[in-house]
Amino acid sequence: MKIRIKGNSIRFRLTRSEVERFDKQGRLEEKTSFPDGAVFSYALNKSLDANKEDKVAAIYSDRGIQLKIPDSVGENWLRTEAIGIYASIPLSNEDTLSITIEKDFACMNVREGEDESNNYPNPNLK
Repeated sequence: MKIRIKGNSIRFRLTRSEVERFDKQGRLEEKTSFPDGAVFSYALNKSLDANKEDKVAAIYSDRGIQLKIPDSVGENWLRTEAIGIYASIPLSNEDTLSITIEKDFACMNVREGEDESNNYPNPNLK
């Protein structure tokens, strides 16, 4: 699972096997360790008890970021050709946090040293 953060935008991209694992386990987590012993984690969870409003939730703690997606939203994404789940979460300062969770496609240009055999076929390379 890859993460990209820019300003108030968080994007997770999952390979085919990660999507399959998320489907079976309802959770994915990655960790990045630092020399001082600190660990940053980012996780994606199906929220079975869900937010009663069927909305994506983002939680930040001192250890990382956790995105929760309602089961119904996750099931649609897992069972269809849908590329991603997209949400805008209002912030207290009238701004929004943009959330993107996508299936990871192979790049259009081959990059040396990059193994994309587990990525989804790029629909623009037909």
